Amino acid sequence: MDFLARLGLSIPLIQAPMAGTSTPALAAEVSNAGALGSLALGAIGPDEARRQIADLRARTDGPFNLNLFVHETPRPDPAGEQAWLDALAPLFREYGAQPPAALETIYDSFAGNTAMLEVVLEAKPAVVSFHFGLPDPETISALKAAGCLLLGSVTSLAEADLSLAAGIDVLVAQGWEAGGHRGMFDPDARDDRLGAFALTRLLARWGKLPVVAAGGIMDGADIRAALDLGAVAAQLGTAFIACPETSADTAYRGLLASDAASHTAMTRAISGRPARCLANRFTQFGERPDLPPVPAYPRTYHAGKALSAAAKAAGEPLYGAQWAGQGAPLARSIPAAQLVAQLAAELGLTA
Repeated sequence: MDFLARLGLSIPLIQAPMAGTSTPALAAEVSNAGALGSLALGAIGPDEARRQIADLRARTDGPFNLNLFVHETPRPDPAGEQAWLDALAPLFREYGAQPPAALETIYDSFAGNTAMLEVVLEAKPAVVSFHFGLPDPETISALKAAGCLLLGSVTSLAEADLSLAAGIDVLVAQGWEAGGHRGMFDPDARDDRLGAFALTRLLARWGKLPVVAAGGIMDGADIRAALDLGAVAAQLGTAFIACPETSADTAYRGLLASDAASHTAMTRAISGRPARCLANRFTQFGERPDLPPVPAYPRTYHAGKALSAAAKAAGEPLYGAQWAGQGAPLARSIPAAQLVAQLAAELGLTA
């Protein structure tokens, strides 16, 4: 498959979906500039998904990617969850607030989600991508019948094998350096923590599906290195966070532009799944040895979002989910279309 020709792209670049940070405006600007813009649907419901897709379609005629979270639906654990809320209670009190009375599943998985599948099939996007796992065979067949190219995020060769068997068309090789949530199918399984370039090369040598490199990739030199290792494109997320089209708040942008960008940490404490974040008070809390087991994703995120909101209201931004990859110090605060053009120029291309 000629990945760029299939999608009509002029630059081998995908803007990572980045739930909670990316916007229809960002995806449209990227797609209009010759790369593949992405819209994250994983943390919103069907009605909001329809609204955002309509917004995106009003801004671009180019191809775009709709991204879904395919995590295991969590089972409530009242005793374990209460222990977690009790551990967080002193932090809430510090900001004049109380933790939630109980944790809730704040958004649904795409697994078995017929309402969200209907939204995606109505949209018939050029690309649909999956994070945390794979949907059932019937869903994959329906999306293929709608003409969608299917991308699956993997962190290992074992996950690549599962993706191939499921009918995925292209793999996104997510390295340990990547910002945001680690895409492991099973968050409790052993993680070999493969870097983006090592995983890309392993998958390219495996040779059964096209590979998109992801994790710590920030500029044209990084993209060129990924292509040289056998990738058909690179996926960049942190590189776009500082663009004015994202929903990143002032504190998040300020941290990215400071020495804080040089320090990231992988934590479960914010959401319940491993995720790379700018080191802050929440990641520091998550390193405490006396904590009870972290509850399941995304139920833990219910408390994480509440704590962040309470702290932020009191003027403390350092409990935010400020996801960022290890290349964060290289972020550029310029409009998305300008960034795509600059990346293309660094590659010796014209976007």
